[in-house]
Amino acid sequence: MPAFIVVPALFWVTLLLVGGGLALVRARDVLQRVVALDLLAVIVIALLALLSCLRGQAYYFDAAVALALLSFVATVATARYLGSGGPFG
Repeated sequence: MPAFIVVPALFWVTLLLVGGGLALVRARDVLQRVVALDLLAVIVIALLALLSCLRGQAYYFDAAVALALLSFVATVATARYLGSGGPFG
């Protein structure tokens, strides 16, 4: 992918990262925080994928895939935990 496409995309993804951080700080309850953290994980995954394209290094993409898997498992575990009412619910 050409650099004149990737560099503005990196700029916008970085701005989205700041916006996601603000959404996390402004979240009122636990569910909104979980969604905001999931949003931040998706944005970081996009950032790593763009870095992989720009630099031509495969290990950025490997880190993005690992983060995606970890984020999915963490979101499902948190949803199950909050859905059951806690550890003893």
